[in-house]
Amino acid sequence: MRIRATVAAVTGALALSALAVPAAQADDGGAGQLNKPSAAERFGASSSKSAFRSAAAAEAEPVVSNVKVNSGKAVVVGTTYAKTFTVSLTASHASGIEDAYIDLWHGTDVEEDVDGFLPPNEEAATCTATSATTSTCKLTITATPGLTSEVIGDLYANSLAGTWHVTAGALAKSGDMYWDDYYGTHKVQRASKLTVNASPEPVKKGKTITVTGKLSRANWETIKYAGYTNQSVKLQFRKKSSSTYTTVKTIKSNSTGELKTTVKASVDGYFRYSFAGTTTTPAVNATGDFVDVR
Repeated sequence: MRIRATVAAVTGALALSALAVPAAQADDGGAGQLNKPSAAERFGASSSKSAFRSAAAAEAEPVVSNVKVNSGKAVVVGTTYAKTFTVSLTASHASGIEDAYIDLWHGTDVEEDVDGFLPPNEEAATCTATSATTSTCKLTITATPGLTSEVIGDLYANSLAGTWHVTAGALAKSGDMYWDDYYGTHKVQRASKLTVNASPEPVKKGKTITVTGKLSRANWETIKYAGYTNQSVKLQFRKKSSSTYTTVKTIKSNSTGELKTTVKASVDGYFRYSFAGTTTTPAVNATGDFVDVR
């Protein structure tokens, strides 16, 4: 467990107050430091109960488990103004649980290098007791893309896509606290799109079918979708009478994300492109395009 003692005073609702920092960071490639609360600042407790607790006192801190971000799924953000998702944890303490905290942050060091921060929307978690000692606590987080004259979002740079750290904290009714800025990690990704078109339709058996499409993903800086270049994408086919796609071949998207290949017509069925995803971008399948073979 790691508890921070020195940081600028903030509250749990930091989404707007931090916006001026990303704009400055964008000028120097995104490096910088966003204000992020400590246990004492979030829970309003004295430093004697956060940074300077004795080993004996630490034994009394709450036990935190079952931390979930977006129900365990990656947080996928497109070009819409905001995406809100739920975070939750289970906490136990002999005195019961008063409050809990979860945030996501991006960077290499919580003390010196935080260039992305997604705080909870609420000043306090909604905690539901399952027993006298244990509660399940929930919060929501909103992620906003964009770095334009109209919008300065939490996700102000495409470089923020990928793996984020998860902070988890809990406050017991006795005042004892748990806080870990490195509790776990979670993916925050740029939304992806994939299209397909097989032609001509209909086509004679044995003739050539040209299958085109495009792989694109959200650009958080422009709030538009742009081609995802040089990515391996599978061309898949399923017969009209089947529910299962099989891979025909694998090709790569070009410099604008476009896809194009050819196959021989054999039987009626559906063609689609399938992208397996990367750390920064989720997997996506195009909707199958039916070809009538005569």
